[in-house]
Amino acid sequence: MTTSRSPRERPAKPALTSEGIVSAAVGIMQAEGLKKVTMRRLAQELDTGPASLYVYFANTDALHAAVLDRMLGKVDLAPVEAQGDWRDRLIQVLSSYTTVLFGHASLARSALVSRPGGPHYLEIVEAVLALLHEGGVPQAQAAWGVDILLALGTATAAEHARDDDEAPEVDWSTYVQVIHAASPNHPYIGAIGTDLLSGTPEERLQWAFRVLINGIAFTPRS
Repeated sequence: MTTSRSPRERPAKPALTSEGIVSAAVGIMQAEGLKKVTMRRLAQELDTGPASLYVYFANTDALHAAVLDRMLGKVDLAPVEAQGDWRDRLIQVLSSYTTVLFGHASLARSALVSRPGGPHYLEIVEAVLALLHEGGVPQAQAAWGVDILLALGTATAAEHARDDDEAPEVDWSTYVQVIHAASPNHPYIGAIGTDLLSGTPEERLQWAFRVLINGIAFTPRS
């Protein structure tokens, strides 16, 4: 005959904390994808009721923002204190930010519509501003520039990264055929040709960052 254990004999559940909730959410995201990170699914994982989670996070968007900020803790900010050209070091920080988001496409897409504001994100903003200051970029231009630079990294990751349940990769061979077919009636496209698609993604991204950095440095706010 089996006997049920008294509630007093069961091991006590760990106390809920915001850090513990985010850790559980990250685990679900890595195993099942961001779409599965809901209050109901998380409550099931933590053996509690959804109402208990709302004490720590107002809604699912706030929870996803906290998950995003946890992942942004992986961004490499060491170049801020390193030696070398400030532009090169800034591009290293921005490239690291983009790379982290590449691994979590759904988070990158959510960051496009809900601006992060956690401690790790603020450290990234501080790092970018510090390097712009080192380069002598006026504060007014840096204030607007940091938003543009991080937006490029976020949008690039959201566009090109993909989860297992996301849309299939773009068929670039079809795009090449479109360019060739457009040549007779579009002379400038014909002159450039497939150079429109040349370079590695890393080369194109770093060039784009450099274009923005130079523009921010030399374009005053009117």
